[in-house]
Amino acid sequence: MKKILCATDGTAHSAHALELAAEMAKKMDASLSICLVNVANGGSRGPLIYSMEDDQVKKVLDTAAATARKLGVTQVNELALRSREAAYAIVQYAEENGYDQIVVGTGDKRGVSRLVLGSVAADVAGRAHCSVLVAR
Repeated sequence: MKKILCATDGTAHSAHALELAAEMAKKMDASLSICLVNVANGGSRGPLIYSMEDDQVKKVLDTAAATARKLGVTQVNELALRSREAAYAIVQYAEENGYDQIVVGTGDKRGVSRLVLGSVAADVAGRAHCSVLVAR
């Protein structure tokens, strides 16, 4: 394993995923890319609005990269992606760029909230061309 992609959104769940991804990258001397998907909403009849401002995206990525470096990862990349669907963007980027592993966090969605909100982690695991580690 030489290339690991870890998705983050700045939440505690993604922080746990980052810790696991960093541990794997350090042990395997792999590069670690940390990505954040800025999800787009609206657009067809109104303006396209992203879920985060650019400075917020940068802050989340910089914080995650600093954490990975602090945990001993030497090869860290930051990626800001834009898409209407987070899981699709993560999987597409990983496949197009030859990643061996994807690491994502998951929350405690159950019941109705799971049906309504869906799960990026489940979608990534179902679509990915490579192994996916879902951190809990």
